[in-house]
Amino acid sequence: MDAQLADKAEIKQKGKKEEQAEQKKKAKIVHTTGQRKDAVARATAVHGTGKVFVNSKPLELVEPEIARLRLMEPIAIAGDVARTLNIDVSVSGGGVMGQADAARQAIALALTGFDRKLKSQFLEYDRTLMVADARRNEPHKPSRSSAGGRRHKQRSKR
Repeated sequence: MDAQLADKAEIKQKGKKEEQAEQKKKAKIVHTTGQRKDAVARATAVHGTGKVFVNSKPLELVEPEIARLRLMEPIAIAGDVARTLNIDVSVSGGGVMGQADAARQAIALALTGFDRKLKSQFLEYDRTLMVADARRNEPHKPSRSSAGGRRHKQRSKR
């Protein structure tokens, strides 16, 4: 009788351990960053219902529309994987489109954190979803502060 009770208790413990391991898998959190020009986006992805927030605003309310459409590209490519995740993105710096591209990259990297197979699809669609654009503005040179990085004073021919 005692042996049966011990076996039942052992089975319950194994069941609890399996449940805890399953919860740890479900509780996976992925933090990623995306960059474009002066904009930096930080994304956090967790298992959920497919909600995406950009600066605490639902993705559907992001303006202008072209920025919203660019933000939706990685989610459309990911399909079912994106529907099982909640993604929260905070973006700062740069302009509207720079922020959109940075957030887009952060979302794509967060999705690949959950499903590695998406990486090849993202690279095939648009390489900037996975790899940051390294181009930067050239800094202004001394004594020409209002002019650009390479601008010189106009010379007269006569």
